[in-house]
Amino acid sequence: MRRFSQRNSLVTLSEINITPLLDLAFVLLIIFVITTPLLEQGINLKLPPGGQADTRKLDKNDIRVVEISQSGQYMLSGKFMTVDQVAASIISDFRRNPRLMVDVRADENTAHKHVIAIIDRLANAGIEQVSMRTHPKR
Repeated sequence: MRRFSQRNSLVTLSEINITPLLDLAFVLLIIFVITTPLLEQGINLKLPPGGQADTRKLDKNDIRVVEISQSGQYMLSGKFMTVDQVAASIISDFRRNPRLMVDVRADENTAHKHVIAIIDRLANAGIEQVSMRTHPKR
C-alpha cells in the first residue's frame, strides 16, 4: 500500500501548473500594447488645419519626418537636433536613397523662419520631395 501512495505523489509533482505562466504572459502583453504607441510619439504638436488626408501608399523607409516645436526645436527620428544636424542627416540619407521624401510637421504657432530654415537647406541640396503636414479637415 505504501508504494502505491508514493507513486501518486510522484505523478502529481510532475505536472506543471501553467496558470501563473498564462498570467505572466497576459501581463506582458498588456504592458507591450500600452507602451508601444508611446514609443513612437515625438513632440506634442498642434498641426494647423489643412485639406484632404494623404491616401498614397508609401514605404516608411523612404520617409523622414522633421518635427518643429513652437519654440523652434527640431526633432528627427526621436532625437532633438539643430537645423544643420537635421539637414546633414537627411542629405546623407538622400544620397543613399534618391526616392526619399521629407515630411515637415510644425506646430501651428511656429515662426515661419524655423520652417523655412529646414526647407531652404533641403532645397539647396536638391531634395524636392518636401511635404508640409497638416491636420486633415473632418
